[in-house]
Amino acid sequence: MACDGSKVFSLRVDAELMARTASHAARRGMTVQDYVVQVLLRDDFDERFSVAVQETERFYAG
Repeated sequence: MACDGSKVFSLRVDAELMARTASHAARRGMTVQDYVVQVLLRDDFDERFSVAVQETERFYAG
């Protein structure tokens, strides 16, 4: 995936979620921003991998 620079993504969360997110980030020595980006990238990979597995299963089943 090519990166053509960064974009701004604003998200409003409640105080409890922000505190939990900041806690998770701190345990990993990361900023909240870096932690959220890592979580989004991991989730995106998991979703793409799952779709690829499903397509492969359909290919070999058919």
